Amino acid sequence: MKIFNIVFVAISLVSCSKGDIEADAYGNFEVDELTVSAETGGKLLSFIPIEGQHIEAGEPVAVIDTLQLFLKKKQVEASMEALQQKLPNEAAQLAVYDERISKLRAEIERVAALVAASAAPSKQLDDLNSELLITEKQRNAVSSNLTTQSQSLLAELEPMKYQLLQLEDQISRAVVNNPISGTVLTTLVKSGELAAPGRALYQIASLDPIVLRAYVTEDLLSNVQLGGVVTVKTDGADGQMVDHKGTVTWISSEAEFTPKMIQTRDERTTQVYAVKINVPNNGGIKIGMPAEVYLHDTDLNQ
Repeated sequence: MKIFNIVFVAISLVSCSKGDIEADAYGNFEVDELTVSAETGGKLLSFIPIEGQHIEAGEPVAVIDTLQLFLKKKQVEASMEALQQKLPNEAAQLAVYDERISKLRAEIERVAALVAASAAPSKQLDDLNSELLITEKQRNAVSSNLTTQSQSLLAELEPMKYQLLQLEDQISRAVVNNPISGTVLTTLVKSGELAAPGRALYQIASLDPIVLRAYVTEDLLSNVQLGGVVTVKTDGADGQMVDHKGTVTWISSEAEFTPKMIQTRDERTTQVYAVKINVPNNGGIKIGMPAEVYLHDTDLNQ
């Protein structure tokens, strides 16, 4: 009977000691939420995201009406076409002078031979040389004038090209693609509303893994290592604690005053160090849930 009592007391003490192990740090789960905004303006023709919905990266989630942008694009294209029609055909216009110059040079060569043989007057050769000189000057003047006209028209076309590229870019942004795989936290618009560049459409975050921001006192900080595995406990059903393995991903380099809602092992501690711990999440951990951190793997098999 005495042996039974001793064994019973021993078991009770061991059990109490496991249940009474104090956490090394406390904190709450958080996420790095991303706000997805419109990059162009117009009526929302469709908007897919629903709060709580999981969306993969790259999925189209919204379509913005681009009719006005499309009409502006057509207007710019028409203006560019009209200017291009005004561009002078420099080669065709100069070809007339080039043909005349070629014929004059051939005639000069023929007459020069006749003059050398005293079969033609030298004045005839002088007249041809004068005509060639005048024709070459005319060609140069026309070429210069055509170049000036072309440069002026091309200068008008250049900004239109960039305007067209800008409109095409805005039209391409009318389809909103989800940037990251995650869960929709909040929707901020509905189909049929007007979107504007920079207007927030919805907020999304990756919940797996989820981040626990906990606070460690200075005396325990040396036990926390980047990449280190710790035990994280959360409240479960029927008052039971649920164990998770977490990995330390960030340690603050500066101490801060203990947040009001955060518990510490020593209530007299006024300053703590924030740490971030990635915890795998199958959906049971919610944003804002409190958690306890054990710097050594205790009770994982409990």
